[in-house]
Amino acid sequence: MNRRRFNLLGASLALSGIVPAARAATGDVVRIGWLRGPNDITLGKARGTLERALAAHGARVEWAGPFAAAAPALEALNAGSIDVTAGSSTACITALSAGVPMVIFAYQKMAAAAEGILVKRDSPIKTLKDLSGRSVAVNRGGTGEYLLMRALERNGIDASAVKRIYLSPSDSGPGFTQGHVDAWATWDPFISIALKSYDARILADGAEIGSENAVTLMASKSFASEKAALLQVIFDIAKQDNAWSLEHEAEAGAIWAQAMSLPADLAPALGANNAVPTRAVSEADVAQIARIADWYVASKIIPKQPDVANGVVRLKE
Repeated sequence: MNRRRFNLLGASLALSGIVPAARAATGDVVRIGWLRGPNDITLGKARGTLERALAAHGARVEWAGPFAAAAPALEALNAGSIDVTAGSSTACITALSAGVPMVIFAYQKMAAAAEGILVKRDSPIKTLKDLSGRSVAVNRGGTGEYLLMRALERNGIDASAVKRIYLSPSDSGPGFTQGHVDAWATWDPFISIALKSYDARILADGAEIGSENAVTLMASKSFASEKAALLQVIFDIAKQDNAWSLEHEAEAGAIWAQAMSLPADLAPALGANNAVPTRAVSEADVAQIARIADWYVASKIIPKQPDVANGVVRLKE
């Protein structure tokens, strides 16, 4: 997605009322784009920790969203409608490539169980090589397509031997359950939902695929440079909420389930899959994101490798 596309969609979002009208940050208002996802910002919103911590520093939180995915949240960030949001390293690569003025300030490697390729429990597909001649639902240019292509490459399977069916995350579930596709490359919470309710099983998880994907927290470049102290507060609180989730997986899972309007009995799986450590972005993390970007370039999803290092801000641990 190019910069112009981001601008147009961002303006459309502001006009639709999904996000507040664009305006410059005032210094005492932090505009956070919230996704209904199992991340640290969702915990901070539910527990009230972000609002309390920022209030102690003279700032007020203004929540925008919820956003269905990272892409529209980053469009809002590009339009100047929000200051901070969450997403994945794959979403960051697309945004950085499009010239969105953003920086990554927190990194959370995804757990193996939080990503994977699913098939029906009674499917004759037993190995990744069995995907040859089959169809797989993926989101175009996103985590799903990355997972599938990574799995094929790692197992020496010609990408042209597998039919990619491009569906949005919300359309993939019905396509999978109704038998319109043979498999589904996806991530949590869709993994937990499918295992619980769609009679699915994991053909290969993130470790078997060799995924280097991660959950990331991002801020606009202007916010990071002009409100660096507030960004450090947000990062510190995200780490505190994250540490709490590591010690209280079931409770964290319950918060995520409620935030996403999912059945409460999914809470244990959501907690187990998504309570993983958050840290400041390291050199190794930058290298991991750059390797994913290499794949995006090789797959012709983006025209050239973005400057990932320039899209990162290093905060105090």
